[in-house]
Amino acid sequence: MKMLLPLEIFSYFISLMITFIIKQRFSQQLLDIPNERSSHTQPTPRGGGLGFIIAFAITSSVYTINNSSFEQLIFLWLVLVPLSIIGIIDDNQNVPATIRYLVQLLAAGIAIFHFHPFVFPGLDNLGMTGYLIAIALTVIGFTAMINFYNFMDGLDGIVGGCSALQLGFLAIYLNQPLLWLLVAGIMGFLWWNWYPAKIFMGDAGSTVLGATVAIALLNNHTDIIHAWSAVAIIFPLIADAIYTLIRRIIKGENIFQAHRSHIYQRLQQSGWPHSQVASTYIGVNLVIGVSVYYFELRGFLMSFLVVILGIILGEIYLVTHDKNYV
Repeated sequence: MKMLLPLEIFSYFISLMITFIIKQRFSQQLLDIPNERSSHTQPTPRGGGLGFIIAFAITSSVYTINNSSFEQLIFLWLVLVPLSIIGIIDDNQNVPATIRYLVQLLAAGIAIFHFHPFVFPGLDNLGMTGYLIAIALTVIGFTAMINFYNFMDGLDGIVGGCSALQLGFLAIYLNQPLLWLLVAGIMGFLWWNWYPAKIFMGDAGSTVLGATVAIALLNNHTDIIHAWSAVAIIFPLIADAIYTLIRRIIKGENIFQAHRSHIYQRLQQSGWPHSQVASTYIGVNLVIGVSVYYFELRGFLMSFLVVILGIILGEIYLVTHDKNYV
């Protein structure tokens, strides 16, 4: 624990410098060209997520050497490395969705093998059948989080800012201090990613963040109430993604086609600056974190209601302010 603060500072500056190097040296190879579905208007390099991934890899290794948690670290990176590699390739050239999902299934399988399935009420009473159901539900949830964090990474600072706060909360609430090293790395990246963004995190960054938050929720050996209460911290990002998915299915749209119909995107289209949208989501995350920390399951329920109310108010606002509202 004594080494944690120096390593956090180290992680911040490693991420800051590596992100800058990627921005300067590889911007042409990893250039994101705006299209009709983009929220930005200027060509911007992507792949900046490698900054906090590398920073976290270095500092987590040093921290683990001094705290004798090698097995935990090995399995963590057995999950994150395949996602990082396929994300880097996808940032450079499109990878078929089938291959991406197979890699995500592999990552989910490794995570569940080591960290165990998530705890679901009542399934313990069903024996092996309940265990298999828990595995299936955990695989679905794990891969969904990876993809939802990727879908939500369409605005300067939103996924990086929310993930940093979520991981910081989980580090405290679930007693996982290693996560602070990734939080510090994300903060170094956000120096370049906050509006107006000089670089995007890319698929490697967003999928690794989604997977790391999922692993933190699985790596929880406390009671079921504590485990489920912690899930509330992901509500702002996940609720937007799920709500948008349902909305598009109802409208008969192709859910696999790129779009600009998430609430955060529509708020930006209605005139909100990137920083205002990102700060709103981060602020809601902060409120949820405080609620869950002090009230646990009651905080979970209050957070759920707050997010539902936020979606309703968002729709009411967009009816009158978004010219592209449909």
